[in-house]
Amino acid sequence: MLKFVQESLETIAGVAVYPIASLLICFSFFVGLFFWVFTYKKDKIKELSELPIKD
Repeated sequence: MLKFVQESLETIAGVAVYPIASLLICFSFFVGLFFWVFTYKKDKIKELSELPIKD
């Protein structure tokens, strides 16, 4: 099965761009998420964490 897919993909010109592009998109998303999490205000996190128990 994998050999069939590999042979099919090898015939497409420029197919090597797609895995590189998807890796870069995924990497940039997680780097951005990492910076967003560590720069988020601590008081806002505390406020949001208390929402379910505020009544």
